[in-house]
Amino acid sequence: MASTVTSDKRPGYGQLLRTPGALSFLLPGFAARQPFAMLTIGILLLVQHTTGSYGGAGAVAAFTGVSMALFAPQSGKLADRFGQRAVLVPGVLVHAASVSVLTALALAGAPLWALFIAAVPTGASVPQVGPMVRARWAHKLDGSPLMATAAAFESVTDEFTFVIGPVLATALCTGVHPAAGLIAEASLTLIGGLLFAARRTTQPPVRSAAELEQSEHTSALSIPGVRVLAMAFLGIGAVFGGMQVSLTAFAEEIGNPGINGVLYGVFAAGNMLAGIACGAIAWKSAPRTRLIAGYAALTLAASGLWAAHSALLLGGLGLIVGLCIAPALITGYTLVESLVPSTSRTEAFTWLTGAVALGQAAAVTVAGRLTDAHGSTAGFLVPLGGTALALVTLLALRSRLSPRPAARTVARGVGHRVPVTVD
Repeated sequence: MASTVTSDKRPGYGQLLRTPGALSFLLPGFAARQPFAMLTIGILLLVQHTTGSYGGAGAVAAFTGVSMALFAPQSGKLADRFGQRAVLVPGVLVHAASVSVLTALALAGAPLWALFIAAVPTGASVPQVGPMVRARWAHKLDGSPLMATAAAFESVTDEFTFVIGPVLATALCTGVHPAAGLIAEASLTLIGGLLFAARRTTQPPVRSAAELEQSEHTSALSIPGVRVLAMAFLGIGAVFGGMQVSLTAFAEEIGNPGINGVLYGVFAAGNMLAGIACGAIAWKSAPRTRLIAGYAALTLAASGLWAAHSALLLGGLGLIVGLCIAPALITGYTLVESLVPSTSRTEAFTWLTGAVALGQAAAVTVAGRLTDAHGSTAGFLVPLGGTALALVTLLALRSRLSPRPAARTVARGVGHRVPVTVD
């Protein structure tokens, strides 16, 4: 049976933020999370400026996104095994260097194949700070009623990241220099990542090899519900990627490139407002029901984007699309709590983050090609197609999103323990 929220109230954000030591990792963690949201649009705007092709720019961004999606879960596993600091410090150094190389090659007019090669380590080294912050909350609040508030807060923070990052990158690329967005992204990664890694006291303890061998560990991707959520999150990525390419192209078509930041800001504002509201509400409906409803609303909202031929109308539709993203995204992350055992949740979060990156990568590639050939109108079909496929997937496989049954452990022989389902 799907779980529901039975309480009308839960501890608020203010109480959560007064948790000792919380701000010491939240503030640098927020800065270090920006690369995920800034990287794709920064690459897209820089490479489009140097090559004149949205298709080529989208392909370079796609290499970064695919690389990020493939390496994110491995980064989460390494952090669980060796500690967050051991993974994060070399990771941010590699990322800053990789972004610098990619930026220099693009400005030098290097061929696309060279940019593709540079894009691989750039994406692979994106720090997985969001899952690391969630793991720190879980360590500090184990068994506390504040844990539900922390989960909501982290989902809202993800929304802020998707809001602020692309707007900041767009403003810097269009108002300062085409490479300014990537330079800021690398700087935030380096400074925020090192400061976050320095907060050792809030880092979850590292389990020894013996403890890892003794404990049963379930791969998050082996859980059917996680695979369904990952496929659904590809649709969220399609919205972000398709909107970034198509809004940029639309602004160029109407002869006002600067309005791109305004349009994306309106889209982001809807996302932000809905995220704050969703995170503060104590929901009584089942998460699975909310997830399907959220994707249905998002698909409906995205269906009108291609027909908008004025900045005012496109801004209004973008606002509605933004309002629909947050419920779907937050509910998906919330479902992880009931689908995945605690030992695998960090990995599960990185799979969902990677799915968004992969969907975004595919979207910028397809939208870039469509935009080059047919204009921004065709590019706006990508968010619609991505969300529609995600909705169909959720409807067809919704039974796999039921919470895992509670279990108890009984002994069987010497040194063996077997989980037994409790009805």
